[in-house]
Amino acid sequence: MVIDEMTPNHGSALLVTTQAATYLNMSPRTLTNFRFRGGGPRYVKLGGSVRYRREDLDSWIKAGLRESTSSMEDQLSG
Repeated sequence: MVIDEMTPNHGSALLVTTQAATYLNMSPRTLTNFRFRGGGPRYVKLGGSVRYRREDLDSWIKAGLRESTSSMEDQLSG
């Protein structure tokens, strides 16, 4: 199944790594590295295939929101 990334109403569709990387504006290799190291968005493993749900990508983006560079320091020290 090919997903047109500009088409609305496909929020529950599963994205392959290249589609998820495009959505996040990063390389597929970076996304793959996140899977091995941790710290990346949640993903679904179906047999030998990796898929991403758009809502998980959006949650990961939201979790990375910061007001300033000191925002993270405040969380760590508080």
